[in-house]
Amino acid sequence: MTPSAEEIAAVLSDLAFERGRGKSFCPSEAAKRLAVDWRPLMARVREAAAAHPHVVATRKGLVVDPLSAKGPIRLTLR
Repeated sequence: MTPSAEEIAAVLSDLAFERGRGKSFCPSEAAKRLAVDWRPLMARVREAAAAHPHVVATRKGLVVDPLSAKGPIRLTLR
């Protein structure tokens, strides 16, 4: 079963608040919580991160757009 956008957003919130300020996590961690076959979810996780009010994406410490960023990104509390 494919997770809904709300389920993805909830997992992003859970991970962000579990880590707390100043700590980040990989979007794949969210995908892995949602499905055994997690790789197909990566685009949807990035979409959810872009719309999430409490999550910001970074690459090499700089804030980036999770939809257009190339390569690995990290997610953290806004």
